[in-house]
Amino acid sequence: MKSDTRKVVPNIINHCYQNTPDGFLLFYNVSDFLVFFTLYCVVARRHPVRVVKLCLMPDHIHESVIASSKRELSAFVKDYSSRYSLVHNRICHSTGPVFRKHYGSVPKIGDKKARTHFIYLDNNAVERKLVKKAEQYRWNFIAYAKSDHPYSEKLVIRRSRYPLQKAVRLIRRLHQTGRCLPYELLQKLFAPLTLSEKEQLTDFIVSTYSVIDHDYCIRFFDTYEQMLISTHANTGSEYDLNEVNVGKTDAVYPKITRILMKTGRFIDIHDVLALPTEARMDLFIWLLPQTEATPAQVAKYLHLRLA
Repeated sequence: MKSDTRKVVPNIINHCYQNTPDGFLLFYNVSDFLVFFTLYCVVARRHPVRVVKLCLMPDHIHESVIASSKRELSAFVKDYSSRYSLVHNRICHSTGPVFRKHYGSVPKIGDKKARTHFIYLDNNAVERKLVKKAEQYRWNFIAYAKSDHPYSEKLVIRRSRYPLQKAVRLIRRLHQTGRCLPYELLQKLFAPLTLSEKEQLTDFIVSTYSVIDHDYCIRFFDTYEQMLISTHANTGSEYDLNEVNVGKTDAVYPKITRILMKTGRFIDIHDVLALPTEARMDLFIWLLPQTEATPAQVAKYLHLRLA
């Protein structure tokens, strides 16, 4: 992507975007996404901003935010970025800034530009071949505009097993007290759950914490159904955003995770990042023939800087 221009128009949709400094991977698993999302939502409630769209990609972030001034928008972005950097560095065994020094911001003035922008964000995962339809990608949150459990069966607490009931009660309490969900707690809560229960809990967390104003976006298309039709019919484009992608698809990243975890060497996928550079270079060479990922993609997954 281009370096940040920091263009902001007060009380107008601003397309904000953030990359990692070296293009390294940002999110490796569901817990990573949830840690960021709950922290983001908690921080958003503390700032005078309106979040109308959010898309979390494996290596970057897109968001549509309305603020009354450039100062308020910058304060919000700086707050969640600095807080998440501390969490991310601890989990990923790294140091230094997680995001580039300056975030990007492009105002979207007029209904046509706003609609094109929304379609572009929702289709990011489609363009990167993570899903076939925008609403199939959990982390653009579009499906949550229609349902609080789009990827799981409806959660009925009284009929749920005790581990899920316990997790729901704890998450409600943390949300009510304005606290985000730490990585270690998520790992502990998910551990005793079945696959279907994990999906239910993930949907519950997203729906409970979300600050995304879905109705604001839908008004630009009249209905949710019309919004999906428009999203399916177009990819959207951001001529003022030169987004540079590595490789043909981001679907290689979860595949790399599965390959590494099957080796039995790692309890947690983030343990890979704790290895010395030499050991990660050995993994780099070993992984290349096992996936269709490009060398640049394997390097960004392993947090390696190729000469």
